[in-house]
Amino acid sequence: MTEYELLLQRINLLEYHQKLLLELLNNPKLEFYKLIIERGISKQEVINFFQLCDEMSIKLEEQKAEGYVYFHPLFDELSASLPGTLEIKEVLNACIKQDIFKTLFLEFIKYI
Repeated sequence: MTEYELLLQRINLLEYHQKLLLELLNNPKLEFYKLIIERGISKQEVINFFQLCDEMSIKLEEQKAEGYVYFHPLFDELSASLPGTLEIKEVLNACIKQDIFKTLFLEFIKYI
């Protein structure tokens, strides 16, 4: 990657974090957004995270309908897919506080 591309990447990250900061000004309880900014998570990483959570929410509901009561494999999949700067416990707590995929994460919090 060239210096120019790296600089452009940093600018995009800063612009994304600036947008999140503006939302935080209006609602300081947006814990997941704080975590994204503090850990330097990119917009694409957040998009990937939300897509995975969408898929997992569907899988969770399907498995519940089939009578499953143990969802640790889904928890492990989510944990393994997180960017290296994030820890599963802090992500779960932040998302629950911000009401993001609350049903899914309330299930997963049992495995911490």
